[in-house]
Amino acid sequence: MSALLDRPALLLALWLLCMSAVLFARMGEDKHRARRGLRRVPEAQLFLLAALGGAAGGWLAMYTFRHKTLHPVFVFGFPLLFLSQLAFCAYLYFR
Repeated sequence: MSALLDRPALLLALWLLCMSAVLFARMGEDKHRARRGLRRVPEAQLFLLAALGGAAGGWLAMYTFRHKTLHPVFVFGFPLLFLSQLAFCAYLYFR
């Protein structure tokens, strides 16, 4: 376990993977709710999860579930967040 804590880039990558899985699931749940006319997951919550590290999962979920693909703020926001998170991981890894 201490070897994992000595590698912040690996720890961050694991965090990003977990948050991506959470956001992927929430996007799928939101699409399911949208189809059935139920109360939706707030967009602010989706963006918060993306900002906390789930952007890759959100981006993948957009096209897997065909959800939020007509909203420019999601179409451009999730990839930009993903690229910034990827750049931060690269910075930690190569510094």
